Amino acid sequence: MRILVLGTGNMAANHARHFQASPEAEVVAGVDIDATRARAFSEEHGIPHSFGDLDEAIAWGAFDAVANVTPDKFHHPTTMKLILAGKHVFCEKPLAETYPLADEMATAAEAAGLIAMVNLSYRDVPALQTAHTMIARGDIGDIRHVEASYRQSWLVGNHWGDWATEPRWLWRLSEDHGSKGVLGDVGVHILDFASYAVSMTPVALQAQLATFHKAPGDKIGEYPLNANDSAVMSVRFENGALGVIHTSRFMTGYANTLKLSVFGTSGAIEINHGPYTSLRICAGEDIHNQAWRDLHADPVRTNYQRFITAIQLGENAEPSFRHAANLQRVIDRCYDPDTSAAPAIA
Repeated sequence: MRILVLGTGNMAANHARHFQASPEAEVVAGVDIDATRARAFSEEHGIPHSFGDLDEAIAWGAFDAVANVTPDKFHHPTTMKLILAGKHVFCEKPLAETYPLADEMATAAEAAGLIAMVNLSYRDVPALQTAHTMIARGDIGDIRHVEASYRQSWLVGNHWGDWATEPRWLWRLSEDHGSKGVLGDVGVHILDFASYAVSMTPVALQAQLATFHKAPGDKIGEYPLNANDSAVMSVRFENGALGVIHTSRFMTGYANTLKLSVFGTSGAIEINHGPYTSLRICAGEDIHNQAWRDLHADPVRTNYQRFITAIQLGENAEPSFRHAANLQRVIDRCYDPDTSAAPAIA
């Protein structure tokens, strides 16, 4: 399986290492609009070819699939070119900036019969896969309530550096620089985390977004600090269950933690995924005295491995472009200023 890595920024190294670790894949080229950076990336990772232009790489053509690790706004135009060229695509999240663009990508890949998956990386968490299986099996009965949060605090602490002086953080706070805030950045992760656990995507929601004062004039240099810092979704699932899904960069004490609680008619499951991961259940006779039992989760195959297998089998796998497009439809609805009546997501 000949893999091309498109976009050679920070995340690209993860893609290169994961695909190179597979005996069934070979990373054959790195591509970036900065040809010097592409060449340095390829040399660092022992990749034989590099290109400073995607069209040039497509004309070369000696690859089967692409890891698209470009910035969010370039996912759509680059992927559409690759689909037209008949290449399978493994795209970073979010699939696109808006649902119409994501839907166009999913539809094009489906029509072309190509493997098209999205790297929603928390699918690789064994605890999530175990919870998904147990909930689908009915171990906690019918789902009635879901609570999920993605917690970060880099606007409070300096554990990831000084956000006020570093462009790699400042751009995430500025709509003018392409950011859709914490909702667009990690909201898709916690939405997928919760949705996958219960095998349902929200069908209606209410949402609130907040942008807080962080600097004089709410601007630092060329960066207006106008992207959302906190987001809260109150959702309804297709079976009538309700849920709260939220995320913030002001959750002090948490560097990068996902928490999920799923409550059913005969039990509950909780996941805590941060510096350590825990999975526990309250079910059976334990529901009468609120006793919880820790669960073991076996290792799982990664998204990278599933992508390779999907190409070999000629059958698309999850998380697919279509699933990611449906998540983007939910995310888009949160930006609508009139979500006070819990409207359906259509």
